Amino acid sequence: MFFKTFTKEEQSWIMYDWANSVFATIMVAAVFPVFFVAMAGGENTPGSAWWGWGTSIARLILGIAAPIIGAILDYRGYKKKLFVTFVSLGVLFTLLLSVQTSWQTLLLGYILANMFWSAGNFIYDSYLPDVTTKERMDRVSAWGYAWGYIGGSTIPFIVSIFLLLFGGNFGVDQDLAVRISIVMTAVWWGVFSIPMIRDVRHKYGVDAPQKGFMSQTLKNVINTARKITKNKGMFIFIIAYFFYIDGVGTIINMATAYGSELGLDAAGMIGALFVTQIVAFPFSMLFGKLAKLMNPINLISGAIGVYLVICLMGFFMGFGLEMAWFDESTAIFIFWALAFLVGTVQGGIQAISRSTFGRLVPPENSGEYFGFFEIYGRFSTILGPFLYATILSVTGRPSISILSTIFIFLIGLTILLAGREHLKLN
Repeated sequence: MFFKTFTKEEQSWIMYDWANSVFATIMVAAVFPVFFVAMAGGENTPGSAWWGWGTSIARLILGIAAPIIGAILDYRGYKKKLFVTFVSLGVLFTLLLSVQTSWQTLLLGYILANMFWSAGNFIYDSYLPDVTTKERMDRVSAWGYAWGYIGGSTIPFIVSIFLLLFGGNFGVDQDLAVRISIVMTAVWWGVFSIPMIRDVRHKYGVDAPQKGFMSQTLKNVINTARKITKNKGMFIFIIAYFFYIDGVGTIINMATAYGSELGLDAAGMIGALFVTQIVAFPFSMLFGKLAKLMNPINLISGAIGVYLVICLMGFFMGFGLEMAWFDESTAIFIFWALAFLVGTVQGGIQAISRSTFGRLVPPENSGEYFGFFEIYGRFSTILGPFLYATILSVTGRPSISILSTIFIFLIGLTILLAGREHLKLN
């Protein structure tokens, strides 16, 4: 297998990023949102508003459940079972989306698929202390995101783009092309999950209680919450993460919906997002290397700075179109520039955040702690899409809606910089 410098468990763990990233690209960021917004658009409520609310609902449900799931993960024998269950359900509901015909059932199916995809991802994240050492976490985490972008995000994406642009020559219209892409997403995700399921083991854990399983689990959740609030460094980091990862998630989930609302050409946007995947591969690995040379907090802060520039450019693009300062071709050029900038930081900020938190938690309680890491991450991704959707429905101005993301990034950056003296990483 490739990357010979990694152990078999590290390789198989990295491979799951290759497996699940196809969902992030085709279902969350590029192909499916454009398809859904076109179907769900109406006079009273724009399709991108429904998309934002649907995304928020999926994250809300998982955010509520995450700490309890996380506490159960630390019991020996449960982590792998829950991982297989959530991945299987996610693959199943994704596959079922390929045969839905109304936008309401598409939205419901997407909420369920997104919820189980996210649940599988947070269990996957919690395996990081099991598969590697603290010294190697930054590198392993960064390589996971890198190979997710170049494999799961890119190879199926190329096929999808080909079908959307040239499928008509072979009797495949756009509706069928999207449905084929959905089936491909489910199959790719399921097949490439096998190495993770087969090779990765839960090494650090505690024995499940013989009596009072749920009551003891809830006690563990409360105890973990208390430990996090008492640990200044961990508490500051997780609060900062709540805000800045919201901005990241909002851009991932709303980019093509935003562009569609502005009237940008779907093919042009999808092509731009392909650039994001290509650029993200080397930059994700670069972040892993830079983490050895500089403080990870500096890396995260720098990435947030790039995202602030992206948000300002996104506002300018939308406002310029609304005011007729320039035409669609200029806006597409800006969209491509934004896609390139996103690629330079998207994988890196997520990878370094994951490994930084992994270095802050005790490995035997990684499930519990990553459950709270997940609740902050998922609840934050509720905030951004919800604000976008609500502001858009009130103002009817996509450019105004995107401004909320700037303030969310600024809050996260301020907390991170103000509390950095407490962030002591081993």
